[in-house]
Amino acid sequence: MLNLSTFVLNAQPLLDAIAALSTAPLATIAARLRDATLPYVRSSALVIFTEDCTGRPQKKAGDEAIISRVSIAELDHIRASVSGEGLPGEGSSGPPWLGEAVLGGVKRPVLALSSPSNALLVLADPQPLPDPADRAPAERLLRYLWTLAAERIREKVADAPPSYLIESRAASAERVRVTAELVDRHSTTLETLLAALRSPALADDAARKAATESAAKALVGLRTLSDRTNELVEEPVSSAFQRLREDLKPLMHFSGIDVQFIEPPVNGRALPGEVAHAARAIVRGLVLAMVDQGGVRRIRTQWDCDGENLLVNVRDDGPGELSGEAPNMARLGHRVEALNGRMSVDVMPGWGADVAVAIPLDPPARQIADVSEWKLGDRELEVLQLLAAGQRNRAIAGKLHISENTVKFHLRNIFRKVGASSRTEAIAMAHSKGLR
Repeated sequence: MLNLSTFVLNAQPLLDAIAALSTAPLATIAARLRDATLPYVRSSALVIFTEDCTGRPQKKAGDEAIISRVSIAELDHIRASVSGEGLPGEGSSGPPWLGEAVLGGVKRPVLALSSPSNALLVLADPQPLPDPADRAPAERLLRYLWTLAAERIREKVADAPPSYLIESRAASAERVRVTAELVDRHSTTLETLLAALRSPALADDAARKAATESAAKALVGLRTLSDRTNELVEEPVSSAFQRLREDLKPLMHFSGIDVQFIEPPVNGRALPGEVAHAARAIVRGLVLAMVDQGGVRRIRTQWDCDGENLLVNVRDDGPGELSGEAPNMARLGHRVEALNGRMSVDVMPGWGADVAVAIPLDPPARQIADVSEWKLGDRELEVLQLLAAGQRNRAIAGKLHISENTVKFHLRNIFRKVGASSRTEAIAMAHSKGLR
């Protein structure tokens, strides 16, 4: 019989990894998942692609040369490859898919695994355990750890604090802006090229035809990229409300309370992802707060949209004892404020409570950065912008096509000019000036 202390000793690394993963904040979950999986499948990089996180759909750890270059288009292609193998589709988790795919701009071996939340895990250059007898248990552990991480992400996003909502909204808006600029710039170039190639004044029909097809294909690819970016940061109001209904099913089943849903207009404006996630969490919190009063038999929740705001209304038929000053209600108020929204609580003793929430669908106008007082050179400003966006030295060097030593040289000058003593302080000062 296996000695219990020996079993615990052998299992301790796995238990520690599970504990670290189950409490991981979103910013470190990829690194912790990679640490947990390395004993079973070694890899050069790990990438998580989850559409629950509208501001940061990618979570990455490992080789900087890979994780700094991986794109959403590459991850979409890998997801299509996984689905194309006949594995279960959205909402399920099939066995790992092993094949070759472009990741970080280079074709390489990858191992991909889906999850019930439709998140995707991709391991670059996977190296399974050498002993075939160990591979099946290792695969089961990999699937277990990945499912745990995917659920952790979904839970963290559902209960995201105001600071995360602010960052997510800013990141979503920035990604849409950058993508739109790229699409506009390259679309103009390609459309001009197409016009020239279609001109009958040019000779060599075969060359013109080939170039026309290439330019048209590139133009379609750009438009597809723009559409995909919008899909990642927006959710149709009808499907967002349906997910709320699914979230509240357990409460309806076990509490015996009649939760009524007033459907939003089917053709209503799509919701930014962070607004949809926050609205569901706010309604769940309001319903639970109302149930805690006691004596509640019916709760009605309604969503509507006036074109500029998501309008949420939740009413109960309880004793009218809901307090907007209670800690749980105050937390919900902070979530609303983080999205520049407003919440009002109207309590009628003996008749119930009526809570109205309005959340703007568009982020506030972005603060215009003014760093003229620092007298930075053009290249120094580019480096500071990338630093403020969270880029590491190697990634900055790659984006600007300069060496890491040159990046360090510019950073030293930046620190001196802005009066910062560390990287963190320089980032904080850049953010205070509106650089993101």
